[in-house]
Amino acid sequence: MSLLSGKRLLITGVLTRGSIAFEVARQAQESGAEIVLSGFGRGMGLTTRAAKHLPDPPDVLELDVNQPADLARVAAELDARWGELDGVLHAIAFAPPDALGGGFMNTPAASAITAFETSAFSLKALAGALAPLLETGKHGGSVVGLDFDASVAWPVYDWMGVAKAALESVSRYLARDLGPRGVRVNLVSAGPIETIAAGGIPGFDQLASMWHTGAPLGWDTRDAAPVAAAVCFLLSDHARAITGEILHVDGGFHAMGAVVR
Repeated sequence: MSLLSGKRLLITGVLTRGSIAFEVARQAQESGAEIVLSGFGRGMGLTTRAAKHLPDPPDVLELDVNQPADLARVAAELDARWGELDGVLHAIAFAPPDALGGGFMNTPAASAITAFETSAFSLKALAGALAPLLETGKHGGSVVGLDFDASVAWPVYDWMGVAKAALESVSRYLARDLGPRGVRVNLVSAGPIETIAAGGIPGFDQLASMWHTGAPLGWDTRDAAPVAAAVCFLLSDHARAITGEILHVDGGFHAMGAVVR
């Protein structure tokens, strides 16, 4: 039996074929899952085009994760379609330009709040809206979010780094509150991958270059497959006793105290 055979999944955050979420969707389908994608606003066209390149082009639902009405509508559509949900990938993050790039001390509160709401609070909003569907499965449901190590301060990452620290905390509180309902919540802390989102971070190349010398296993910023494989594992029944975890998929960079080669 395939890893995700019979699973029904919602995958957010697919914009292009180079995105981590797209690779998750591709691997999930190849592992036996039935999937639906979500897109938002001007990105809906990109998501719809990317969906056509998947092995079995899925439907795309419009979802602004900051709008309770959208969350309720998507939950209702998934309920009508499947009556239950086995897992969801939260691959949603955004920070205004003035919240990134090295101007940390000058970022206005409104921009920091936007980064928090879209990148961290949205995990709670999405999980809460879908919890009634996620708790119905034999082995419960799985919520997986994409993270970037928030235990340290990074160059140029600024308030997105703060938002990721909040995301990590939100995931632990969700694991506490949803665990009794059979829903597990985990994050995958990925090394830097060249995506549209990464391209919006001033100085991303500077940040990513640290992995070339600091990751003992090496790291390919163009290959999202190892990250997606970890997500699919956490969405599977093999991870049914794991919650509140942050799984690092970064070539081992996070564990090193100094450059290794």
